[in-house]
Amino acid sequence: MNIQRALIVAAHPDDEVLGCGGIFSRFQNTIKFKVVFIAEGSSARFPNDSSKDCIDEIIHRTQCAKRALSYLGVEDVSIHNLPCCNLDKTGHLEVNKIIEKEISIFQPDTVFTHSDCDSNQDHHIVYNSSIIATRPGSGVNNLISYEVLSSTEWGFSDPFCPNLFFSLSDGNVDQKVEAMKFYDTEVKEFPYPRSSKGIRSLANFRGLQSGHESAEAFKIVRSFV
Repeated sequence: MNIQRALIVAAHPDDEVLGCGGIFSRFQNTIKFKVVFIAEGSSARFPNDSSKDCIDEIIHRTQCAKRALSYLGVEDVSIHNLPCCNLDKTGHLEVNKIIEKEISIFQPDTVFTHSDCDSNQDHHIVYNSSIIATRPGSGVNNLISYEVLSSTEWGFSDPFCPNLFFSLSDGNVDQKVEAMKFYDTEVKEFPYPRSSKGIRSLANFRGLQSGHESAEAFKIVRSFV
């Protein structure tokens, strides 16, 4: 699969590192990446989403995202800050338009998006909108879904079954783990999935599945060759 320009569509800041941090590290000099965040990822934790504490946390998480991505060599970032866990109220049409506009601007050959197996409702909406935005005629050749720890593995009724694996070096995995640490409010101790050990364990497991020491796993949704 020849990927030259890849747009990563993430519902919330941190999804992009959990899902694609390894390939950011491995291909930072050969693939042009852009990340677009649809929602802000924090307001659902606050009773008043207009409070100073909530606004400060949204700003902090945005800063975390920029630092994490810069560490991984990704500087092209678009942030839309729709309300977290409320994309169902925002509506598919608005999310569709955001992704379509980002595709029009960036002109990717490949779009990475969430999995339809995820337990998070915002992830589902972003996945469905990505399907619409990358329909034939969009110029996008490949639509690929990624997995997000503490969401994808909880989709027990429809488990994530990857069919695309990118091998990772120890250095790639180390960079992914270090990048995730910028999200200081999201990383906890093992056995929490979004722990350093959890990230390494998944990379080792995906490597075991694909004959490598470590890997990042994806599912090809559709590909036009």
